[in-house]
This record gives sequence, structure tokens and C-alpha cells, in this order.
Amino acid sequence: MGIALIVGTIWKLSQNLYISIALVELPMELINSHVEGYLAEIIPDRDDVLTEMEALAEKRDFPIIGPLVGRLIYMLTKSTGARRIFEMGSGFGYSAYWFGKAIGKDGTVICTDSRSENKELAQSFFKRGRINARIDFHVGDALELIQSVEGDFDIIFIDIDKRNYPQALKKALPRLKKGGLLIADNVLWSGRIFDKKPDADTAGILTFNRMLYTTKDLFTSIIPLRDGVSISLKG
Repeated sequence: MGIALIVGTIWKLSQNLYISIALVELPMELINSHVEGYLAEIIPDRDDVLTEMEALAEKRDFPIIGPLVGRLIYMLTKSTGARRIFEMGSGFGYSAYWFGKAIGKDGTVICTDSRSENKELAQSFFKRGRINARIDFHVGDALELIQSVEGDFDIIFIDIDKRNYPQALKKALPRLKKGGLLIADNVLWSGRIFDKKPDADTAGILTFNRMLYTTKDLFTSIIPLRDGVSISLKG
């Protein structure tokens, strides 16, 4: 095979490889990895329960808010004096653990998840963290459960299937106290918000974000921390 033919073959292969790579949608790095690494190094160690929950999430590839966002929601809960919190989507209780530590002995966190095994696992963590008396865990659809409990809430946290975020906002807003906070995770969705042909989950996030900024009763900021956190104050 002549040199010209070899070079031409390599060029065609490289072009095909380039095209193949370009067609693969890769998650966008929203925060510089060096910045995330730096922040992870300087934050204090968590207690043994949180550390175990983080290790379990990594082992199972289970999505959690992580310690950087955990510290944020802890601070928001403490600074607002929140006493009643409703979580729309709790998994095995990682975010609820941060809320539960922040609300104090007189506070209540209502958790929701569709899987009973997550409730059992979460309760074991809450018991070890000595916050189990502050947590009320319901198994079922968060969109239905928020209508079945009584009273208003100081904070409502949204972390369910992303395609359901717009509906979650509609359900949550009437239950949020004036001056309360609506907090949602994954609102930047690993950069998929820039997809030209968004799937159902991405479309849900895009609609939700627009609703946050156009709802007259809400004053919203989106923080590009981890996968994006929205914080909305109800006026």
C-alpha cells in the first residue's frame, strides 16, 4: 500500500471518528472540576452517618445532593428558622438528614419516596443520627402525598422525576408559607438544558425554570452549584 493511500485511509478514519464523537452527547462540566475538588478539600468532614450515606450513594451510583449542597440547605434552614419541611423525593434520606439536623428538636421533615426499601434504609440512618423523631417518611407519589398532609410549610424541596417538576411547582406553591423557600435540585441538569432536542425530563426542567422566573409570587435565583440549585422566596 502506498504512502498516499495509507495517509488517505487514516484521514478518513479520523474524520469518521470525529463525527462519531461529535454525535455523542456528553454531560457538560458546569463547574470547573478543579474548583469542585478545591471545595471538597476545604469543607469539614461530615459525621459518620453522612459519610456512610455518601459512600453508599457512590457505590450504588445513586443520585444525592452531596455535601456542598447539603451545607447550603442546612444554612438556609437555620437562617430562616424553618420548622416544617416537605421533601418531594427523598431517596434514602440524604437531603432529609441535612434538613433534620438543621430544624432542631421541635421541627418536622416530611419525606416522600416511591420505594419502601428507601424508607427503611433512611430510617436506619435517621435513628443513628438521632433525628428519627423529627422525620415523617411517607411511601408513595410525592405529587399526591403533598395534597394528603395538612398545614403549610416553611421549605419545600423538589427532587423527583424531572419531567414532573412543573406539576410539582403547581402542587407545592399553595402549600408554601409566605416568606417560605422553594428549593429544587438538578435545575441545570448536567448541561442538557442546552440540548436542541430535549427529552421529556430536560423539557420538564426547562419549563420549570421558566415558571420559577415568571411566577409573580416567587423571587428566584439559580445557583450553579453541583448540578444547579434553584432557591425561590415566596412573597
